[in-house]
Amino acid sequence: MRPIDYSVHLVLSVILIVGVYQFYFWCQRNHVVAPRELKLQIDDQIPYWPAWVWVYSFIYYPLILYLNFIVESPRHFTYIAMSYVLLLCLQMGFFLLFPVTTPERWRAYNLRRTLSERFLALVQRFDARSNSFPSMHMSVAMLTALHLQPELGTPAFAFPALIALSCVFTKQHYLADLPAGAALGWVVFRLFVLTY
Repeated sequence: MRPIDYSVHLVLSVILIVGVYQFYFWCQRNHVVAPRELKLQIDDQIPYWPAWVWVYSFIYYPLILYLNFIVESPRHFTYIAMSYVLLLCLQMGFFLLFPVTTPERWRAYNLRRTLSERFLALVQRFDARSNSFPSMHMSVAMLTALHLQPELGTPAFAFPALIALSCVFTKQHYLADLPAGAALGWVVFRLFVLTY
């Protein structure tokens, strides 16, 4: 592909990411039923470790954008992009019809004492306690890892593993949100493979 192709794909990817989040935020305000909690006993035993917010926020987007540099053709890019659009549609179905919220007291752990906690507070200002199940961070990380695997091999799965840890250590998600998110990302990838 030509350098201009990579540039166009990169711009389109940024537009897609910014646009997708508008739907994510819309779901936070438009639940069909009241949100519920899915807390297990183990969730309270997982420590609050706010420094993981840097993993939660900063390895996420660069790795998604890295896909732009491994696509084989404009057709490949289009199908990858559509896999993320399909994932968003499935996530929205869960967020609207089966909304799950994390406990209010988990947000109270954040006393804004450190730079990590202040940044986590900023993330939480935009990211409401709802839209917890399945974890969209996890589903996107798994889908991304599966797209990256042909290029990076098994190390691509370090991405969803790190994201999973960041989700629970920042108290942004229940443990149950993670396998559900990973499974959703895997299902969407299988559909991508069947159609591409």
